[in-house]
Amino acid sequence: MQERSSVGELVKQLRGELDRYSPGGKLPSSRSLVERFRVSPVTVSRALGQLAAEGLVVTRPGAGAFRAEPRGGAAPSGDTSWQQVALSADGAADLVPRSVDASGVTVSLAAPPPGVVEFNGGYLHPSLQPERAMAAALSRAGRRPGAWGRPPMEGLPELREWFARSIGGQVTAAGVLIAAGGQSALTTALRALAPPGAPVLVESPTYPGMLAIARAAGLRPVPVPVDADGVRPALLADAFRATGARVFVCQPLFQNPTGAVLAPERRGEVLRIAREAGAFVVEDDFVRRLVHEDAGPLPSPLAADDPDGVVVHVCSLTKATSPSFRVSALAAHGPVLERLRAIQVVDTFFVPRPLQEAALELVGSPAWPRHLRAISQELKARRDAMTTALRLELPELSLPHIPSGGYHLWLRLPDGTGGTSQAFGSGGESALTSAALRAGVAITPGRPYFSAEPSAAHLRLSFAAVAGVGEIAEGVRRLRAACDEVF
Repeated sequence: MQERSSVGELVKQLRGELDRYSPGGKLPSSRSLVERFRVSPVTVSRALGQLAAEGLVVTRPGAGAFRAEPRGGAAPSGDTSWQQVALSADGAADLVPRSVDASGVTVSLAAPPPGVVEFNGGYLHPSLQPERAMAAALSRAGRRPGAWGRPPMEGLPELREWFARSIGGQVTAAGVLIAAGGQSALTTALRALAPPGAPVLVESPTYPGMLAIARAAGLRPVPVPVDADGVRPALLADAFRATGARVFVCQPLFQNPTGAVLAPERRGEVLRIAREAGAFVVEDDFVRRLVHEDAGPLPSPLAADDPDGVVVHVCSLTKATSPSFRVSALAAHGPVLERLRAIQVVDTFFVPRPLQEAALELVGSPAWPRHLRAISQELKARRDAMTTALRLELPELSLPHIPSGGYHLWLRLPDGTGGTSQAFGSGGESALTSAALRAGVAITPGRPYFSAEPSAAHLRLSFAAVAGVGEIAEGVRRLRAACDEVF
């Protein structure tokens, strides 16, 4: 973190001094910059590289860095209004418009303004990421023979084998494809299993990114309610009968956003209902490696108990490492595997081999189990700090379930606040989200998690993307101020 800060400061300093040099003029040598600013040669190299990427300097090997020639005037902008017709005309005959609403995804990807507490993040804070272990793994991977060559299209055999063992049951390396992150794997699965215009059953509430994938593919998400024990089997069976759907997407472990775990007695029921409907279950096992210290033994993935090829399983290393460590697995068996493979090859060719090699190095190193133990302890501490702060500061917000895994809490907002029964519909959520941002805390409204009208207003609060428990306490205090403004 200190190195990143030094690079930014040096870039700012050098950018401000460029006017001292005429176009084509030579900047001071790297050695003189090191001595003058008391930074490392690496910092100087990265700062000059950033300025070169901005088009402000030109670096010449062996000669140094020079101020770039000024750019010409901006070209006049054209008339792009014709695109409105082109993008809409072909969709007129679609059974379901293939609209792309990325708002539910971008809310967890966009960095909040400086000084804002990030309760809307979807990834581990940099202090929780295994940065040194990943850097060491990438360095070792780069030195492996053939590391920069073309990998097998399905993925490295050793990495496929590692994922197969982690899934368990009858899953073998032959049934595993390596994909570029969970979002990419889910996209491949939905495209393979359902044609445009078809219904797809989803948990309600569910992950907005999956809803966006479905709608972008021209699919029609049909909600199936969940409770504290996961999806309700009777309603799932009703939904299959009513829609004729052939796909159900679920998160049986620490469901996003509710945190629910599918109850043992429901696991077999879900597979039986899907099998009788001639349908697939897409299992998004996204946070198995973010289990809390007090969770106890975890249930195995549904794919481990599936001899009939009902389950298409998705799991990823990203949540437990870094948003840029996009390595995941897509597992299935039977004829569907060939369709999954074909679609993935057409879409992405393959996951870059250096990243796959780095993943192998990481999960095979002693640092990997140490990292998992550390985040297990830290996530429990953060969860407990957030639940305690919410109960003290915001007792009017309902917290029906405290998960033992994952990185967030799902809160229900009070009904009838402010003298109106509709005080916390989607408009109320938006008002509170805006007020919270003004107070210095970024939160996630609940509406994007529902594919149909929600039964109540909710918030999702992440405790993994912040610096620590002190920032959690401050964020809840700011949220209290926002609630006082809106209630």
